[in-house]
Amino acid sequence: MSAWPELRDTRTVRAQSTTGTVVRCGLVDTMLADLAVSVVYFFERPLDEERLAEGLARALELLPTFAGRLRTRDDQLEIVCDNSGVPLEVYDVGDTLAEAMGRVTLPGSGLVDQVDASAARSGGLPLLTVRLSRLGDGAAALGCSWHHALGDVQTFMLLMRAWSAAVEQLPLPEAVLVQDQDAYLERVLPPQDCGRPGFRLPSPQEAAVLRREFESATRANRTVQVYFGDAEIRRMREELSAAAGQKLSVGDVLCAHAVSTIRRLDEDTEARHLTMPVNVRRPLDLPAATVGNLLSEIHLLCPPQAPPEQIAVAIRSAVEDFTRSHLNLRANLAFLEAIGRSRFRDCVPLGFDPERRRFTFSNWSRFGAYEAAFAGQRPVFFSPAGNLPLPWVSWMVEGFEGTGALFTVVLPTRLAARLRTPEGRAALHRFRAQEDPLPQGAESVRKVL
Repeated sequence: MSAWPELRDTRTVRAQSTTGTVVRCGLVDTMLADLAVSVVYFFERPLDEERLAEGLARALELLPTFAGRLRTRDDQLEIVCDNSGVPLEVYDVGDTLAEAMGRVTLPGSGLVDQVDASAARSGGLPLLTVRLSRLGDGAAALGCSWHHALGDVQTFMLLMRAWSAAVEQLPLPEAVLVQDQDAYLERVLPPQDCGRPGFRLPSPQEAAVLRREFESATRANRTVQVYFGDAEIRRMREELSAAAGQKLSVGDVLCAHAVSTIRRLDEDTEARHLTMPVNVRRPLDLPAATVGNLLSEIHLLCPPQAPPEQIAVAIRSAVEDFTRSHLNLRANLAFLEAIGRSRFRDCVPLGFDPERRRFTFSNWSRFGAYEAAFAGQRPVFFSPAGNLPLPWVSWMVEGFEGTGALFTVVLPTRLAARLRTPEGRAALHRFRAQEDPLPQGAESVRKVL
């Protein structure tokens, strides 16, 4: 990129007022507190940085945790809403829109300033960063990175809706800021759950293996993105529902098709676990605007060489019976009490088990990724950004211009390369017809399969 990117402006955005509220992080918040989530929105035309900054300041009044800082007291992680602010940087970048979209998953893309999640736990560092890239052809990329202790994707999308509304001079949405998540959940959780915690305490030997996975991640793994068009998804759903003898959702079949296809391309003949994070707001009848990590997960053991319709049926059954068979928030608390809060940082989520090739599939669809309009302009592409490429982790969200689905997955380098072969492409797109129309972005970004 020669001399690019070139820093044009930097500032710290703060709300006009501060509440000083202190939020006690819940168990799930704390479990995710060594992670950051980074995403990038792409727009065909420039964005006005002044209007963006003014709108973000208003949104931070509604969601002050994003402008706060973390601290730990008596082994309890807290968010202090002290209005320390959000850094916003503006860069000039030589890439075109298509080139930037093709680089978004690279760890060194330069499109996002990733939050240092582990260091931020000690306080003093921002929990949200924003980078606006002015691209060479007049387009724009808006990269955001947030500390996972602040909340899940639904919480972040609430911030984006508030930010968009402020820029568009519309009423801001409602937000429910919970000051003690564990106490809040205690009032709504059923007396019993599945009894299986969502994290484990690894042995010293396994902990050493996991550390090596982190240290070698950038060298050992690659990120692949696959776009499934609307017509392709419709055929997939119809054929797999017919094979299963029951109606399946789009999410069921997309996950099942992606996972089973990758297992076949990997020539994997073992039974493997699949982990799917679940937003518990709906099953627990909580307001959609509740801020925080309101998450549990589904864990499924997929039989060896299971066909996609079998996996899809298992997913559908797990979703329908989630509260009784998979909800585990009480089990998490019981496990923490058993080991002691001081040992919590030594635990790892069940879903992270690369040695056993445990797939984690996060469905970000229908959270409103393409609803963030700024000055009347909606994004043409939204994607997770390249952070630490840990293997067997994947995300699904709407694709180019809000159509179809974009599947992003991190895999060992050799397997990722196999997905890019003609055999891999044919397997992934076995439900695509030659005449299916594709959005412009899907044709111009060659790295997206």
